[in-house]
Amino acid sequence: MIEIYPNLYIGNMQDYERHVKHQKGWWVVHACKDPYHRQALGYRTRGAPRNHPEYLWARRGHRLILNLVDAADPSYIPKEIIDTALKFIHKGLREGARVLVHCNQGESRSAAIGLLYLAVFTDAIPNSSLKEAEQAFLRIYPYYRPSKGMRGFLANCWATYCGS
Repeated sequence: MIEIYPNLYIGNMQDYERHVKHQKGWWVVHACKDPYHRQALGYRTRGAPRNHPEYLWARRGHRLILNLVDAADPSYIPKEIIDTALKFIHKGLREGARVLVHCNQGESRSAAIGLLYLAVFTDAIPNSSLKEAEQAFLRIYPYYRPSKGMRGFLANCWATYCGS
């Protein structure tokens, strides 16, 4: 678990389970479908029921639980999920909470969301291009290894988020 910005941490599932789960004052973005979204909604099938009101994300107190898979195709990454995660992080930080964004390994989904948060809401990394942002982010978070889908999502949506 690495603090990438004051009170904003990126990590993996073990960081949540071992260090954050039983502590107060944390807001958590579970950027992985398994096991958290599956547990929150209680489904046993491969995917969540599409007609469920919490199909894309579930909110449980100060936890945002995303139905986010590390897909190879960026079209399987709904922008609404990423937008909701960014807003949740921003609100938590404004309220003075420590915020952990984690996925299973802490390399792709959580790291990409963290990079995007820094580019959109802070001056910690440049936002003029994804390439420059990634180079700067790797100095802050060396475990950044986005999947083809997450990297493609960032590339496809960079101008929408950062205006460049």
